[in-house]
Amino acid sequence: MGLRFIFMLTRNDKTVKDAEQHLVTALAAGVHHIGFKDVGLPFEQLNDLNAAIKAGGATSYLEVVSLDKESEVASAKAAVDIGVDILLGGTNVDEVLPILMGTSIQYYPFPGRIEGHPSTLFGSIDEIVEIAQALSAREGVHGLDLLAYRSNENVTGLMAAVCAAVDKPVIMAGSIGSRERIEIVHRSGAAGFTIGTAALDGDYPADSPELETQLRSIQRDVADVNKHLSSHRPKNLNASFSKFTETWSPKIAGQVNNMIIKLAKFEGEFIWYHHEMEDEFFMVHKGKLMMKFRDRDEIIHEGEFIIVPHGVEHCPVALNGTCEVLLMQPAKKEGKGGAEVRHTVANLAQA
Repeated sequence: MGLRFIFMLTRNDKTVKDAEQHLVTALAAGVHHIGFKDVGLPFEQLNDLNAAIKAGGATSYLEVVSLDKESEVASAKAAVDIGVDILLGGTNVDEVLPILMGTSIQYYPFPGRIEGHPSTLFGSIDEIVEIAQALSAREGVHGLDLLAYRSNENVTGLMAAVCAAVDKPVIMAGSIGSRERIEIVHRSGAAGFTIGTAALDGDYPADSPELETQLRSIQRDVADVNKHLSSHRPKNLNASFSKFTETWSPKIAGQVNNMIIKLAKFEGEFIWYHHEMEDEFFMVHKGKLMMKFRDRDEIIHEGEFIIVPHGVEHCPVALNGTCEVLLMQPAKKEGKGGAEVRHTVANLAQA
């Protein structure tokens, strides 16, 4: 899955008044994980916000930043009533776990001592790691919500130490507003991270401070860090075939796993050959192809294809002039009957 980006509809640890408007932008930008805090809006509005998040196909998160036990318990009960997917934060685990029992809500409490608004994490790395281990061992705790960048400790060391000490996912929260920090979070072994204020204020490094641009920039950086970006662009077959005139000399157009996609121009009759181990795919882009077999001839028209099983002798014949053919073959292929010389080219040119 890779590192998960959770967009928080919050600023300075409070759900923003115009959260519903920002939610529309986030869903349109394709954000799949969206959360809010238990303070800033009444629970009635948070209920509507959660419903809209889930209706948009995203996973919903409620992060508890209330400082007293009574408020945290109230927030946990509200999380159940609202029906959020994941409950983040809070430190009163003994009181919250019974409330969540029997629900499908995943629970990620804070390790360490949390104080103030915005929340600050206190404790040494060793102390926070010890608490993290104790929390992760609890039944009903699905992961941890670590306020790493709200700590005065060595943040990189803290994140790495907590992730290494527990066998449950860790989400990094608080003050992550650059690709550099996302990369650090990724290297720590974290499962995800939250960004709220930086995106809403237009502070994330991007082409524009507009929220949609901010979110798309974050998503692109996350995809790049996760190595989920594709370098491939659409290719036009007409344009690709126009780049060469040679016949019976396939050009490489791309590769899918171990399968090479080739473009070739056929003219006249080839030779009889077969492959010991590999099947072969022929699709006619332009023209008409006859595939001769020992027992019959098959005509393949434009837009049609034929698969020749391995071990079957065949002889391609271009009818009515030049025939443009898309082929798919394994990257390493040997032919019999001279095909390894005339049909399989050792160093094929790119189409």
